[in-house]
Amino acid sequence: MEREAEGEAAAGGLATRWVELVVALVIICGGALVIKDSIRIGTEWGPDGPEGGYFPFLTGWSLALAGLWLIGHTAWRWKSLDGDVFVSWARGKTVLAMLLPTIAFVVLIKLIGLYVAAAVFIGAFMMWQGKYKLLPTLAVSIGVPTVVFLLFELWFLVPLPKGPVERLFGY
Repeated sequence: MEREAEGEAAAGGLATRWVELVVALVIICGGALVIKDSIRIGTEWGPDGPEGGYFPFLTGWSLALAGLWLIGHTAWRWKSLDGDVFVSWARGKTVLAMLLPTIAFVVLIKLIGLYVAAAVFIGAFMMWQGKYKLLPTLAVSIGVPTVVFLLFELWFLVPLPKGPVERLFGY
């Protein structure tokens, strides 16, 4: 395992310290957004208790301070993190090979609805990653969204995002 990590460090990749800084900045930005919106709806303690933004305001500050702490902690360890690789380029490509289709799936949910997007996503992954044949792929990629549709739409009466295909069937 140690030899593998040394090989990855030599091959290069995304440095740990930069990942930590970016994550810290994202946390700070999220905290700032929560603080800003909390101020918009009120952060005071009113006569009947806290206003709607009181506790989110405190949470936003907690996030922002945690992000600042992470930046300070990373800066403190800057030299010791030299050469630390968060993810090698080779492994990063593997992660992106899963992440990008998943992002496309989320976009497709908005465009064509959850059920059709799930059928496409499951089918594509079964054929591409699992190397399944057409018949099992069709059975699973159509069967799973059908069961989810029956479960949520008909039995639990919980509507999920629908697209044009579901509207053709009256849903």
